[in-house]
Amino acid sequence: MMERFFLNLKMERVWQRDYANFDEAKHDITDYIVGFYNCTRLHSTLGYLSPAAFERKMAVKQPIAVSENT
Repeated sequence: MMERFFLNLKMERVWQRDYANFDEAKHDITDYIVGFYNCTRLHSTLGYLSPAAFERKMAVKQPIAVSENT
C-alpha cells in the first residue's frame, strides 16, 4: 500500500511541480496530503470514500464485542 501511496504522490503532485527549494516542496507535499489526499481524494479500497470520510464512518460503528473468556 505504501508503495502505491508514494507512486500516487509522485504522479499527482511531485512530478507536476518544479520546486525552488526543499521548504517549498515540503509545504506543497504536506498541503497535498493533508488537504487533498486525506480529505478529498476517493480511494477504491475504502469504498470510494476519502480516508477522512472512511474514518468518520467507522467511528460511529459499534465496537466488536470481545468475549470475557480468553
